[in-house]
Amino acid sequence: MALLAQSIVQRVVGTLQDTTSVRWPVAELVRYLNDGQREVILYRPDATIKNVSHTCVAGPKQSLPVDGAKLVDIVRNTSGGAIRQVPREIIDAQTPNWYSLTGADNVVHFMYDPRDARVFYVYPPATTNTSIEMSYSAYPTDVAEPAEGADYTDVVGNLDVPDIYGNVIIDYMLYRAYTKDSEYAGNSQRAMAHYQAFANALGIEVQGTTSVAPKVTLSGPAVA
Repeated sequence: MALLAQSIVQRVVGTLQDTTSVRWPVAELVRYLNDGQREVILYRPDATIKNVSHTCVAGPKQSLPVDGAKLVDIVRNTSGGAIRQVPREIIDAQTPNWYSLTGADNVVHFMYDPRDARVFYVYPPATTNTSIEMSYSAYPTDVAEPAEGADYTDVVGNLDVPDIYGNVIIDYMLYRAYTKDSEYAGNSQRAMAHYQAFANALGIEVQGTTSVAPKVTLSGPAVA
């Protein structure tokens, strides 16, 4: 069950002791919430992961769907057949003219450079009939900003990151709120403490996720 954005804003309003939402208007807090969701996927791209069947365009160069932030993996052709990642330099060295080869409906390899996070290449070049199963990190959907003068009860919609990041988002929002008032005594330290809590929680969550993730073991008989 997705967390209501309203409940997140309510908790932040209570912590700030600004129940009239004068110093920190609700619309501003919602902007902090949306910024916090994007900050989460900067550190944890898997927080908004999607697994989809993707139809390629003709040619070697492919792009993520419009909501795609980073590629995570390409698993297989949807018609069957695994797709393996290889360094582009290997295919460039072995078949320099591969970019202009005749397209094929099934892909054998894909190439990806994280410096160009929304683009990947496929070998052989795809046709418009090529369909692949892929996973990618999606941009989170923003919560709509209420009108000026709104109360927290006017906030609608849900967080677009999983519920487990609710407290992380609250810490990020408080970091931004106290940074706004950093000229007041103690607020600069409060802001840094909340950002540290935000960063620490994301790091600890990484450790917890990896500790229980399925692991490949090499012992035992080979799969037939």
